Order: sequence, then C-alpha cells, then structure tokens
Amino acid sequence: MSEAVSGQPQKKSKWSLVGKDPYAMPIEQIDLSHPGIWQANEYLPFMERLRKEEPVHYCPESAVGPYWSVMKYADIMQVDTSPQIYSSEPTIGIVDTFQEYSLPAFISMDPPKHDEQRRVVQGVVAPANLKNLEGLIRQRVCTILEGLPVGEEFDWVERVSIELTTQMLATLFDFPFEDRSKLTYWSDAATAIPGGGVVSDHQERWQAIQDCLAYFTRLWNERVGQEPGNDLISMLAHGEATRNMPQEEYLGNVLLLIVGGNDTTRNSISGGVLALNENPAEYDKLRADHSLIRNMVSEIIRWQTPLAYMRRTALMDTELGGKHIKKGDKVVMWYASGNRDEDSIERANEFLIDRPNARQHLSFGFGLHRCMGNRLAEMQLTIVWEEIMKRFHKIEVVGEPERVYSSFVKGYTKLPVVLHGLK
Repeated sequence: MSEAVSGQPQKKSKWSLVGKDPYAMPIEQIDLSHPGIWQANEYLPFMERLRKEEPVHYCPESAVGPYWSVMKYADIMQVDTSPQIYSSEPTIGIVDTFQEYSLPAFISMDPPKHDEQRRVVQGVVAPANLKNLEGLIRQRVCTILEGLPVGEEFDWVERVSIELTTQMLATLFDFPFEDRSKLTYWSDAATAIPGGGVVSDHQERWQAIQDCLAYFTRLWNERVGQEPGNDLISMLAHGEATRNMPQEEYLGNVLLLIVGGNDTTRNSISGGVLALNENPAEYDKLRADHSLIRNMVSEIIRWQTPLAYMRRTALMDTELGGKHIKKGDKVVMWYASGNRDEDSIERANEFLIDRPNARQHLSFGFGLHRCMGNRLAEMQLTIVWEEIMKRFHKIEVVGEPERVYSSFVKGYTKLPVVLHGLK
C-alpha cells in the first residue's frame, strides 16, 4: 500500500507501518510516531495491541529517536498531573532537533513561568467574554451555512471547518480580517512535516514562521502604544509576565494560540460529520432529539481526539506501569489511545452521542496544561450543530476523507459532502 500526501503517492519511509499487521511484528518495533498509519487511518489496531500487552511501551528506534508510549487512561492522567516528575520543557512535540519545533511557549514551560504567561491570555476565554462572543459566532455560522449549495458536492473542510475557525481566530487576535487566510497557512505550516503536503522542506517551513513573526511584530508594535484591549496580542503586549519577553517567546506563544484555536476545533467540526455518517443510528438519534447536541459535542471531541498526543520529558528516574523510566527520557501520552481505553471508558470503541459522562475524555489534557480554550471549542461546535440541524436533514459524506500527514495533529485535509435539505 502506498502512502499518499494530499492525494499524491509518495515514497514509503522505512519507518512506516502502513499495511503491516500489528500482531505479526515484535512489539518493540511498533512505532506510533511515524505519520503514515495516522494518514492511512490504520493506527487503531497498533494502539489496541499496546494497551493490552504493553501499556507503557518503549520504542528503541524511530525517526525521532527512542521514546516511551503511555497508552492507558489512568497512566496518562498520572503523567499529565505530575509536572514535578514529567516536564513540558523543552517541547510538547516528539521532535526536538529543529529550531522551529522547540520555540518557547507557555505550553512547553513548567511553573512558575507557565502559570504567569498563561494567566495573561486566560481572560480571552473567560465566561464573560465567551458570552459576548456567542452571538458573533452564531451569526458567522449562519452566514457560512446559508452560503452552501444543497445537492451539490463540495469540500466541508474548506468551506466550513477552516472558514469558521479562521474567522474566530481573526477575532480573538483582532487580526485584519482580509488577511485571515494567513492564519490557516501559518497554523498548518507550524505543525506540518516537511514534504507532507503543506511545506516542501524545513527552509519553507521556517520562512512561513518568520513571515508570521514579522506580521505579528507589526501588530504588537501597534497595540503596545494603545490602551490595553481585549484581544490576545494586546494582552501579551501589556501583560506583566509577557510584555518584556524575547522575540522567539512571543513567536512561540503566538503559534501556540493559533494552532490551539485552529486545528482542534477545525478537525472536530469535520470529525463530527464523518462520525455521524459512519454511525447512522446516532444521526437518527440526533434528528429525533436536538437536546443531545451539547453532549454529542463532547463525544465528538473524544472520538476525534484532534491532537493525538502530548510529550513530556522525565526530570528524574521514575517508574510507571512497572517500567523504569530514566531521567531525560521522552514520554509520550497518547490521548488518542487513552480515549479508547475500555478499562476507563465503557464501550470506548463506540460513538455514542448520549454517552453518560461524555466530557470525561482526555482530548483537552488534564492538570495545569489542560486546554485553555476548551469551553470556546465546545461552544463553537455546539452552535455549529444547532444551526446545521435547523437547516439540513443530512450532511452526506460522498467520498473518502483525506487525512493530515501527522501523528500529532489528527485531522482532515478534505471531506467531500453533499447536503440534503430538511424533508
């Protein structure tokens, strides 16, 4: 089986597990970090074997070096809530060999600096601000949905998922609306694997990141001379813990906020459409009872798990799941696996929109790094589905989705659909 990037076949990496039987190889050869099985949607059986046979698993050789995989819900929770043992520095990505992968940002910092910087921007997703944003989000959702063709094939990712989240990002940054497509490109470039369809090499990737810095530096210089505003750039420019931060730290935090506000919501909007198509009985359930939308949103976020993992680095020799982890080892929490752990989530491999305790998933993380914008993401998805159900009987997926070439961002580059109006 060949691997494809944006529909184009590419040479198969020696590290790829695409087309391989997870039960026919020595367990130490299972390497979840390679993006091939994620793009080919073949990762689930590999995760299942590790959960059953070696839930704390050491991969001695991979394209990104040796690392530990933590597969089960309870173990992931233990790592995520133990920052004194498992550090977020120098990066939460599995790669730390390129400058652009290890830009400083508060998600890859430990207390107290993490807490001080996060506090500066927390207000943008405070309950009062979310209430103010709700009407604007609904208005934009309605405009986007009303502009869609009924009965004609189009790409849901491009027309809905990307458009809505990019508009939202532009609002949170008070970013020039006419340039908002730059935010999508910078977000994709920041997390892209060179050669994976977004950027061709590390030089192109780094150029995109430098362009992002130049644009946001101009906005910083404008905002720093104005009265403090309610947007993210103004908050960073005037915040006590951030106003004197070095340029690379500003860039790191900007990219964190762009990716955090873009990839996760975008891919859950697409993932929900796909999940309902793959589970038509749940779509019937939704049509019969729109009050299930809020609960369904949590189930979509669990099912999609838009960021497949977060990485930590052991600060000391420690033990987890009977395995001895050494100081300096990479420890990867596979949220996508923990969200399918039958020991912690009943019927974890089923998509159930009326699932009890649906919000007790791992997709937002836990502890001091729990996703800052989780309520905003839930609100956007809830509004999207409330407005969809007012207008359409079904969003029918009419072709295979194209998935992102990444083991970190678990998402879609294309989802062909046809809308059916209310009967």
